[in-house]
Amino acid sequence: FHSPMYFLLVNLSFIDTCFSCTIVPKLLVNIQTQHHTISHTGCLVQMYFFIALALIDDYLLAVMAYDRYVAICLPLHYTTIMCPQRCVLLVVTSWLGSHILALLFTLLMSRFSFCASHSIPHFFCDVPPLLKLTCSDTHVFQIVMFAEAVLSGVIPLTCILVSYVHIIHSILRVPSAGGKHKVFSTCGSHLSVVTLFYGTLFLVYYQPSSSYSANTGMVASVIYTMVTPMLNPIIYTLRN
Repeated sequence: FHSPMYFLLVNLSFIDTCFSCTIVPKLLVNIQTQHHTISHTGCLVQMYFFIALALIDDYLLAVMAYDRYVAICLPLHYTTIMCPQRCVLLVVTSWLGSHILALLFTLLMSRFSFCASHSIPHFFCDVPPLLKLTCSDTHVFQIVMFAEAVLSGVIPLTCILVSYVHIIHSILRVPSAGGKHKVFSTCGSHLSVVTLFYGTLFLVYYQPSSSYSANTGMVASVIYTMVTPMLNPIIYTLRN
């Protein structure tokens, strides 16, 4: 349980719990009281923690893919490369980078004016529906959002894909079918989580704001804010 994989799983579980807690309690209160309101400050705070925790999730999944790559492709160097100090450094860097990006987003959003409808077509304060309501110039925000998409989406996903290309190449070199199954079982659970998380995330955020659909966004958001965190413990428990 002190191995890097379980250290990263503990962090992922904690992030998933906090991730859901930024949205679900307020959603349950709204359903129970039928009072569907949130203050401007409360909306910005919710958006800040949602963005920060979602970005940490992105980076942690990339770190976990790198951990599996080292374990399978460089097993003799595993304890040296994934030493406790480096694991802590990777996790702390993920936390710091995510909170800095989330703070930048929140500060930019706080400067927007909402002179049209104040009714958010969503069950929490997400970026795309808020951009639909603002009457301010969002050009700078769109540029920052594109840069953030590259830093927190494209780069981590590229790291994951490159890691799995090397892993698959190593699996194909294993002579026995039992050996291939054993190697694949160590990363199959992580691959399932990555597919579910990134698939819904790309559906919502990696498309032009003009083509954003509120209904599609809400369905995808339910999957990555509630279903994925709920399934993660089950997926990793079944693997163990």
